[in-house]
Amino acid sequence: MKDELRYIGEKIFNNHAKLAGILEEILDSNYTERLNKSGMTLEKRTEYRSEIFQYFGEALYGDLDLITQKVTEWGEKAANLAIRHNQSLSDSLRATSFYRTVIWDVFQEELDQRQFAAITMLDVSKIVDPLLDKVNRTFGEVYEKHNNRLMTIAYSALENLSVPVVPIAKGLAVIPLVGEIDTHRAKLIMEVSLQQGSLLNLNYLIFDVSGVPMIDTMVADQIFQIVKAVRLTGIEAILTGIRPEIAQTIVSLGLNFGDIQTRANMQQALSELGFRQMGQQVLT
Repeated sequence: MKDELRYIGEKIFNNHAKLAGILEEILDSNYTERLNKSGMTLEKRTEYRSEIFQYFGEALYGDLDLITQKVTEWGEKAANLAIRHNQSLSDSLRATSFYRTVIWDVFQEELDQRQFAAITMLDVSKIVDPLLDKVNRTFGEVYEKHNNRLMTIAYSALENLSVPVVPIAKGLAVIPLVGEIDTHRAKLIMEVSLQQGSLLNLNYLIFDVSGVPMIDTMVADQIFQIVKAVRLTGIEAILTGIRPEIAQTIVSLGLNFGDIQTRANMQQALSELGFRQMGQQVLT
């Protein structure tokens, strides 16, 4: 039986380029067209496909553990190539399903003539099928990592937009806060405040919380920490936009905002700052 497996394996290995060509012919024409438009050349596709066919052949008579490792590495390379050429995961997985078909169809007549035992065919499947499964799993893992990276980038961009710093006049800027403030976002607000405060050489920084739906003990503590950090850099922090219902909640919770400058709204704060800056006009 080992001789039969070697014979089949060597046939696959020695005809790897032919198999790659046949695969190209039987793949869906729309998929092939998308590959061409993406810039992935036929030469590059044939190179990758020939390589994996060689591994399938070697697996029937060589070191299976070593071949499995090579197949995994091939899957990672092929998946990254597909991603670079904007190919979907579903297209890539459908394409890999044709490898098994090519192997059996090309050699079916010869295998029938040699009258290989049914157990031999079963053993071929037991070796090749797990390798194809390995390719599919590897593709899925690579695509998942890629999508996670894109989500992280998008989330970071969204986070930066969630803490806009708006310069109003020389030495003065406003950070309008909208939405809930959790520990993670509070850390981001602090980082942006300190960074932009130094970059813009600010003297005053107004935090407008009129868009924050709820200020409880946790949120209040986060605000205290942000204001404290900003003060340590020499910037005066002012809190505006505390709505009446939020003020009632603050009082009922026994929260002390006495150490923080608060104003009813941003207009009031800006008006007072304009007066403090020796008549400098802040609002037009």
